[in-house]
Amino acid sequence: MIKRIGILTSGGDCPGLNAVIRSVAKKAINNGVGVVGIKDGYEGLVQGKGVRLSYRAVSGILTLGGTILGTSNKADPFHYAIKKRGKFIYKDLSRQAIANFRKWKLDALVVIGGDGTLSIGYKLFQKGMPVIGVPKTIDNDLMGTDITFGFDSALRVATEAIDKLHTTAQSHHRVMIIELMGRNAGWLALYAGLAGGGDVILIPEIPYNMDKICERVLGRSRRGKRFSIVVVAEGARPCGGKKTVSQIIKDSPDPVRLGGVSKVVCQAIEKCTGLETRVTILGHLQRGGSPTPFDRILASRFGDKAVDMILKGKFGYMVNIRGTKTGSYPLRLVQNRQRKVKPNCEIVKVARAVDTSFGD
Repeated sequence: MIKRIGILTSGGDCPGLNAVIRSVAKKAINNGVGVVGIKDGYEGLVQGKGVRLSYRAVSGILTLGGTILGTSNKADPFHYAIKKRGKFIYKDLSRQAIANFRKWKLDALVVIGGDGTLSIGYKLFQKGMPVIGVPKTIDNDLMGTDITFGFDSALRVATEAIDKLHTTAQSHHRVMIIELMGRNAGWLALYAGLAGGGDVILIPEIPYNMDKICERVLGRSRRGKRFSIVVVAEGARPCGGKKTVSQIIKDSPDPVRLGGVSKVVCQAIEKCTGLETRVTILGHLQRGGSPTPFDRILASRFGDKAVDMILKGKFGYMVNIRGTKTGSYPLRLVQNRQRKVKPNCEIVKVARAVDTSFGD
């Protein structure tokens, strides 16, 4: 008998998190199951920060961005950062997390997040905790599912930004570079670049040649097209080169923060072509705002499926979607892996067919 479940959101925020919380809570309550919302991701699981989620508490949150439970992209129960005398030390506090799970008398835990969150969830499952994963990331890079919620909402923001850059690029006859998120995968830059009519798209999976980019920009200028739009994924790198790192966050499970490659590309284009070039780094705007209708529906479907799996006792799995049907995928196959763009995939071929350059 499932009497009470917990739910947490971990990692970076994105539109659609509240839609999952609402879906899980309402379906669980309708099936006579109590729900405990764990605050600030795995930090709350370690520190014992939980709150009962009533029907009223999750009403009216479908359209809200972010997460009413809060989140953290630093807390890992197995490698928990504690600051002492100005320095960070790391401890395995997974037993403390499990103790809180038992103190709340939970029968299952729904963890909503990306590869880091789900990898931690699988480790907790290995220690005996009944865990169900729900895939969330604007990067769309999780193994085992065709799409993650949050991606479509970020794609809308990125595409609208590219659309707006077109007008100023045309007016001032400039090369406009826009840098998008995505970490080590180029899905967001690829889709937004194609949807927004980007002339050059640079993604991590296809290393770029700076000379090829300059040739494309100059070629457009000579043909009378006196502006160009260059869409750059934050993880893009030159042939034989490395990714651009903006900073290192020492107390984070994933300490490397990518960013700044657009400035490198900007300087190279101006030096090579003499054309006026400007950079826009979209940053956390891609994570904010209300979820798109697609993400609201997908997140609601994921929440519904998660509760179904709990009621059937199917733990150690992530909710997924293949084609039009939701299903499940083993968490052990998700952990520490990323789904990346294949350089010869259909979307890349379509982009090339409309004369988009990938800098190669």
